[in-house]
Amino acid sequence: MIYALVAGVLFGLYFSLVGIGLNLVFGVMRIVNLAHGDFLMLGAFVAFGVVTMVGIDPLFAVPLAFVIFLLVGLLLYWVLVPRLQGSVNPEMLSIILFFGLSQVIEAVMTIFFGTSERSIQSRALGTVFSTIKVKLFGGKPDSGGPIQIFGQGFPASWVIAAITSLIAIALVYLYLYRTRLGTLTRAVMSRRDEAFATGIDVDRVSAAAFGVGLGLAAVAGIFAPFMFGSVTPAFGADATVTSFAIVVLGSLGNPLGTALGGVVYGVCYMLVQTYLSSWADLLPYVLLIFILLLRPSGLLGRRVRVA
Repeated sequence: MIYALVAGVLFGLYFSLVGIGLNLVFGVMRIVNLAHGDFLMLGAFVAFGVVTMVGIDPLFAVPLAFVIFLLVGLLLYWVLVPRLQGSVNPEMLSIILFFGLSQVIEAVMTIFFGTSERSIQSRALGTVFSTIKVKLFGGKPDSGGPIQIFGQGFPASWVIAAITSLIAIALVYLYLYRTRLGTLTRAVMSRRDEAFATGIDVDRVSAAAFGVGLGLAAVAGIFAPFMFGSVTPAFGADATVTSFAIVVLGSLGNPLGTALGGVVYGVCYMLVQTYLSSWADLLPYVLLIFILLLRPSGLLGRRVRVA
């Protein structure tokens, strides 16, 4: 039980990173990015490429992946999103458009990389963690083996993914609540029309949020081969469903609510994986149905005011 709970928290923090970019995009633009999981998958292949082609630790790919996909997000926003926002029903059209984008990404990646599973040795991240631990606390470097927490051994990659997720969530908080761009972003999230009427450059703010959202998805993807064992080009579809479950569980349109949703999902995931492993793949769908029936606004959501 202790192992499942601690592992659930570690996975939960990681799942928070998986979903926070999707929630940020929806909160600002009210568009449904069904290609979110595919950008996660692309981040995983960035990690695989860095390890196999360059021969460096995948942890160093985190800032690289964020910057690359931030720029990709900015480009995609200006190419796709303004046309959506000018339509009669942008939410429905966004579902169709990003579903098509998801299929294109998966098809292209399948053509180039095939359908075989790709994995990275779990000790790859552990080596860097060992080095940092020695620099901070002294002692001798180890081989990047399991890390002891409450007497239980956990892969170093899980701990590093959880720490990275905490840092990313903290940076998103600082972005939203301690910067001018973040203040403008929250204004657009609250009332897009009113923000536009007050002179806020809504497109610029939305483009930044879209880029940050894709960048966070790619960073989460860096750790996907370690958290799930392997990835394929078809990994994106499942990752999107999981992301939606986490986002809806926390609160749709509230990026920081995703942190709570991720932890709750992670603990449930590990408990089911431990005691009812055959049901683990059904968890995202069951949670989605459960939370939509009992509390559609999510754990941290408020009731919707009817005009």
